[in-house]
Amino acid sequence: MPEAPPDEEPALRVEGLDVTYGRALSALRSVSLTVPHGTVVALLGANGAGKTTLLRAVSGTLRLHRGAITAGRIRYGATELDGRDPVAAVRAGVVQVPEGRRVFAGLTVDENLRSGGLGLGRRRPDQVAEARERVFTLFPRLAERTRQAAGLLSGGEQQMLAIGRALMAAPRLLLLDEPSLGLAPQMVYRIAEVVREINAQGTAVLLVEQNAGMALSLADTAHVLEVGEVRLSGPAEELARTDAVKRLYLGETTEEGATAAEERTQTAQRAGTTEGQGAA
Repeated sequence: MPEAPPDEEPALRVEGLDVTYGRALSALRSVSLTVPHGTVVALLGANGAGKTTLLRAVSGTLRLHRGAITAGRIRYGATELDGRDPVAAVRAGVVQVPEGRRVFAGLTVDENLRSGGLGLGRRRPDQVAEARERVFTLFPRLAERTRQAAGLLSGGEQQMLAIGRALMAAPRLLLLDEPSLGLAPQMVYRIAEVVREINAQGTAVLLVEQNAGMALSLADTAHVLEVGEVRLSGPAEELARTDAVKRLYLGETTEEGATAAEERTQTAQRAGTTEGQGAA
């Protein structure tokens, strides 16, 4: 397992981060946040706000989407992550579960899981067995389907597999991008319980989630991104009580009668196509 940062250091520190796509498309501007040890931090925001871009910058996958960090720094403990590749992030203990699951459809469940620890190099068999057992304890359904092709799993099962694959790398910090997207309510509840259990086992979580009610119920701290900038930050419980979050993300109507969905659409329109052109 990757070495944990010193206790006095947060698991993750992002300071003054600017990200662009191409030569001029600004996706993040002066974004700063921390993820302390053992906590869940939620990122809320409309489509195009920059949430996924932030996760990509942390995990080192930004370049794969033609993005670049133009200012700021990202540290995991004392390890500098800005400008590093995904393998360096995984070896430091930071692993991302991408939006849309992205499992290897033609490989079996077992093969998908084994691929999760490849970036760590040679590991002892007992370490691999321990990680695998952890996955099967969290997701007993995967243990029943080890030889089944991942492409034949249901959407919920594929999400389980995507999270399980990430856990095979024994992350200290797990980056989750829209884990409830497209899932039935019962499966959303199950995924939320798993995230809570993963965190209880000592893994910090940075959670991007459109289901704001779910995210705020899991998180210790939350940040609201709007058009690439942090607009609100604070304890999740307190943010859930603010008028802005209630109106925009928890489905309550404004005094003028506009629905939260309408206001989220307006916010997304202000964001333009920032994430829709490779930053999503």
